[in-house]
Amino acid sequence: MGKGGGKAHTPREAKDNLKSTQMMSVIDAIGEGPIEGPVKGLQSILVNKTPLTDTDGNPVIHGVTAVWRAGEQEQTPPEGFESSGAETGLGVEVTKAKPVTRTITSANIDRLRVTFGVQSLVETTSKGDRNPASVRLLIQLQRNGNWVTEKDVTINGKTTSQFLASVILDNLPPRPFNIRMVRETADSTTDQLQNKTLWSSYTEIIDVKQCYPNTAIVGLQVDAEQFGGQQMTVNYHIRGRIIQVPSNYDPEKRTYSGIWDGSLKPAYSNNPAWCLWDMLTHPRYGMGKRLGAADVDKWALYAIGQYCDQTVPDGFGGTEPRMTFNAYLAQQRKAWDVLSDFCSAMRCMPVWNGQTLTFVQDRPSDVVWPYTNSDVVVDDNGVGFRYSFSALKDRHTAVEVNYTDPQNGWQTSTELVEDPEAILRYGRNLLKMDAFGCTSRGQAHRAGLWVIKTELLETQTVDFTLGSQGLRHTPGDIIEICDNDYAGTLTGGRVLSIDAATRTLTLDREVTLPETGTSAVNLINGSGKPVSVDITAHPAPDRIQVSTLPDGVETYGVWGLSLPSLRRRLFRCVSVRENTDGTFAITAVQHVPEKEAIVDNGAHFDGDQSGTVNGVTPPAVQHLTAEVTADSGEYQVLARWDTPKVVKGVSFLLRLTVAADDGSERLVSTARTTETTYRFTQLAPGNYRLTVRAVNAWGQQGDPASVSFRIAAPAAPSRIELTPGYFQITATPHLAVYDPTVQFEFWFSETRITDIRQVETTARYLGTALYWIAASINIKPGHDYYFYIRSVNTVGKSAFVEAVGRASDDVEGYLDFFKGKITESHLGKELLEKVELTEDNASRLEEFSKEWKDANDKWNAMWAVKIEQTEDGKHYVAGLGLSMEDTEEGKLSQFLVAANRIAFIDPANGNETPMFVAQGNQIFMNDVFLKRLTAPTITSGGNPPAFSLTPDGKLTAKNADISGNVNANSGTLNNVTINENCRVLGKLSANQIEG
Repeated sequence: MGKGGGKAHTPREAKDNLKSTQMMSVIDAIGEGPIEGPVKGLQSILVNKTPLTDTDGNPVIHGVTAVWRAGEQEQTPPEGFESSGAETGLGVEVTKAKPVTRTITSANIDRLRVTFGVQSLVETTSKGDRNPASVRLLIQLQRNGNWVTEKDVTINGKTTSQFLASVILDNLPPRPFNIRMVRETADSTTDQLQNKTLWSSYTEIIDVKQCYPNTAIVGLQVDAEQFGGQQMTVNYHIRGRIIQVPSNYDPEKRTYSGIWDGSLKPAYSNNPAWCLWDMLTHPRYGMGKRLGAADVDKWALYAIGQYCDQTVPDGFGGTEPRMTFNAYLAQQRKAWDVLSDFCSAMRCMPVWNGQTLTFVQDRPSDVVWPYTNSDVVVDDNGVGFRYSFSALKDRHTAVEVNYTDPQNGWQTSTELVEDPEAILRYGRNLLKMDAFGCTSRGQAHRAGLWVIKTELLETQTVDFTLGSQGLRHTPGDIIEICDNDYAGTLTGGRVLSIDAATRTLTLDREVTLPETGTSAVNLINGSGKPVSVDITAHPAPDRIQVSTLPDGVETYGVWGLSLPSLRRRLFRCVSVRENTDGTFAITAVQHVPEKEAIVDNGAHFDGDQSGTVNGVTPPAVQHLTAEVTADSGEYQVLARWDTPKVVKGVSFLLRLTVAADDGSERLVSTARTTETTYRFTQLAPGNYRLTVRAVNAWGQQGDPASVSFRIAAPAAPSRIELTPGYFQITATPHLAVYDPTVQFEFWFSETRITDIRQVETTARYLGTALYWIAASINIKPGHDYYFYIRSVNTVGKSAFVEAVGRASDDVEGYLDFFKGKITESHLGKELLEKVELTEDNASRLEEFSKEWKDANDKWNAMWAVKIEQTEDGKHYVAGLGLSMEDTEEGKLSQFLVAANRIAFIDPANGNETPMFVAQGNQIFMNDVFLKRLTAPTITSGGNPPAFSLTPDGKLTAKNADISGNVNANSGTLNNVTINENCRVLGKLSANQIEG
């Protein structure tokens, strides 16, 4: 207000009085019915992860109506959901000049819901007041070619945000028909009036009361206002299908009463055995159309189900069932995959025994039958029991088990299971697995520990062949192997005779019993079951006296010793196969019954203290690694680590520093993540140090782990080890400090390269590796060959380092090498093959030629002539042959001679003296003219030799005339005459000087 007076006005803002009110109505199909239903009523329905009610039943989210049906064959339609609709989103602006038209083609709809509104609705006066405004819209249908207004809607009020409204159109015209929205109010031409209109969507509604038979459903009606613009998610915590369980089974108490008669009853259960039965026999969603109830061994499932219900420690000081099954099958999958997943939840495998689908569970059980060396059929090598062992890479020492964690909002958590002693012995060999249907941390831990102990304890497989006794057990049965060869003593056989009065057994072989301890013998009673009885006396090497004689023991029955120093060897049969000769091939894997106690008692967890201040102790970080990679000229580092235990709510702090020129560390980057990997990008060359530590929600930090790495070109090899071989040289570079990120480039040359800068243009590139074997028939003994090697990594390459080496000079080794090559060739096999001559002093002359194409369609040919004779039981061969063969090294032409003596004779002028003879591993020649001779040892004739040169460089000669220079570091000279001048640069010592 100025000097002359006046009147001030403060702009007025009217309240927003337009609010959208929309109800979301949805029906969720939970799954196949019937089901037990929500675990805790409305508290088991979670909207955006928030339960509808608290533990006392008080509403947490208001304005929600829920109706559920269990999924019976005959069930009533859900109240309030008498219609179903399909919404089509539009989101287009409607203007005065451009009405919006759409065509409806659906033939079965009964009504149409049209949703429309304004982006904002407000008018600003010249004085700055913001007041309500209005806009008018017409909703029209085209009937008989004319537009008919069905709804005349005026939106009057004020809103600064989007406002939507809906109207229902009944009495729709025949399909197809057009619908349009017309704006009657003039469009705004100024910012002072904001009244843009839009057509948001239309919904095609069908009025029908559907009961959804055999489908468990939940109907929800939710006021969308309280969720604003959030996308709404709904989760349900339910007890699943009502399935068939044994009639004497109480699924809540997990108890069994009396003897089961084989009948079933409907009940809810999460016992994996009866969940599997339901999946196999249900005709609608399972395999019931292909497998009948009689085709599945329910008696085996009954025993498996009892084993699953037994209580074991849960790791928190309480107990829980050994195995439960809580899974949601939402996708169609192959039957075998689903069956395998179900079986994995209870440590069993499916087996077709010829009549029914039965199941073999890994649990302790009684021995069905013992097998000894007298039972089995030996092979051509005299071996009865054939053993094999698992590979070391298949023995895992750590397992990460993924399971559904109720304490983590039913999200996936990971349980880390480790065997520290096995890690120290074998190293850390990690396996990642999913525990199917597992919602218990203790069960997940047991699943991982079972994998580790199975792979570490049960490493042996046995194969053997039997007669009719192979039918005395089926796959899955426990058998005992009494193998004399494996035990190193006689442990089993047959009973030859029985003296019932004295309880004395005569065995088919002599046995040795220890002087101390109690020994026992396993015998087969009249029921066909093995019985163990103590041995009380050993009157003779092949006789034993027992404490009691089992009923029904027969002569020629099987016996097996149990000695104090000899552990019983138990195996679980996994297959029985009938051979064409009437025998049975048995395959069994090692069985360690103590594994059950190790696994069931192996879980120990800290209590859940997440509700107390500073209750969750952050775990230590371990196994931290940093891997450097290059991408488009920039360097990246991928860090990986893990923790000894998985704790929810824990994140990880990362700190990356680089060494500065003054020796200090400069901070490069920090990061925080909930994962166990992190990637740093755009890093410059330098020496780095990465530190990672866990931190909980209250800021407490766990023990850190650090790793140093270097982004730089690698150092050159400090030394190169050259190992000679037959026509090959192995080059192994070594760094002064080991770096796992470094490999080596190998270049090869037959001559020395004086200018190291010419290596890449002159030498031959071999490859990049940690070592290289240069092997070729062109690598000749006695010649120098040159390697040029440099270090390489993702950053760069070092300078070249030269190394010179030779192939082996072991002559005897080369002869053995050629022996192997010759005997492997087709010509060598033909020449050296012995033909059995039936009579002594018999002989045979054979000439043969052959052409053929090998598997690679390569042409081969050979010709040979061979004479064979047998005399005094000895076989003699003389022959020669030519061949052209395709080998791994390439095409090979050979001329081979098989004889005691090979000689070349020139009979000209009556000279019968051979010019060359090879006999007795020696070669004889009169005169040799060579361009080059390589010989580790050279010796002249004479006794003793007048001249010799040994591989260590020692030269011995009776007389030597040397006209050139002599360089010697030390030595002794007798009776030396110096004809000309002599110069002594060092000290001269003499006992006597005459002048």
